[in-house]
Amino acid sequence: MIIKILIILAMFAILYTLFRSLYFLVTGKQDSKKIANSLGWRIGLSIMLFVLIIIGIFAGWIEPHGLPTVTQP
Repeated sequence: MIIKILIILAMFAILYTLFRSLYFLVTGKQDSKKIANSLGWRIGLSIMLFVLIIIGIFAGWIEPHGLPTVTQP
């Protein structure tokens, strides 16, 4: 259960950094260092999210499911 909470928190953090960099870009405060730093954080958080999902699957905390298969009669 804790891994699912961490995954949700990571997703919200990714969205926060994405909109923060968008804010810096749109408002005319085009400090490229702030924009690049915010996007760098987003990349790092995305990698962390991917690793959390992989660890959760291999540890058995998350069970992936595929698309249902349709058989022809």
